[in-house]
Amino acid sequence: MALALFDLDNTLLAGDSDYSWGRFLVSAGAVDGPRYEHANAQFYEAYKAGTLDIAEFLAFALEPLRRLPRPQLFAWRARFIEECVRPMIKPWVAPLLQSYRAQGATLALVTATNDFVTAPIAEILDIPHLVATVAEQRDGRFTGRPHGIPCFREGKVMRVRSWMADHGLTFTDSVFYSDSHNDLPLLEAVSRAIAVDPDPVLLATATERGWEVLRTDPPAQALLA
Repeated sequence: MALALFDLDNTLLAGDSDYSWGRFLVSAGAVDGPRYEHANAQFYEAYKAGTLDIAEFLAFALEPLRRLPRPQLFAWRARFIEECVRPMIKPWVAPLLQSYRAQGATLALVTATNDFVTAPIAEILDIPHLVATVAEQRDGRFTGRPHGIPCFREGKVMRVRSWMADHGLTFTDSVFYSDSHNDLPLLEAVSRAIAVDPDPVLLATATERGWEVLRTDPPAQALLA
């Protein structure tokens, strides 16, 4: 296997890091609690329904990065990773990733969640490549805007193709693990699509097309490729 791609939220994690980061900011008193919590939940429901306006969501999600002091942001992020993300890592993930490393595959985490949140997650998972929505920075400050194409739906495929071109890779011998119908464009592009605890739309599509389906709650058996 030359290329192993992994979605993050609700795939490698038993939860959504983007949504959880918003909730963490509420609990830390960094944002207007009830109003922010309500908007965060609405965006998450729109994502699950396949109706998310990515530009509108990123304006919401990246605004705290622009407004809050940078040292405080990094301190909160460190707490968030330890308190919220580590407990969400599914128990089968480490051996699965190691199996691909043993095969000499190139591993990449491919996620719509912005790189401020996901860069340290890629590090703790020991996944060397991250293809994520980029939180724009200028003069050492976050602008509150995305840089380039958001890594979402068709944009995820575009971002992966650009990354592959930079690394001399193709989809010829590739696998992608995801839970979400929002990832159908990338699932359709790889040579081996694996639906992990899929949402109903992805499950129906995977069943129709004969894709592999993994159920990991309780932890699935025979996960290793």
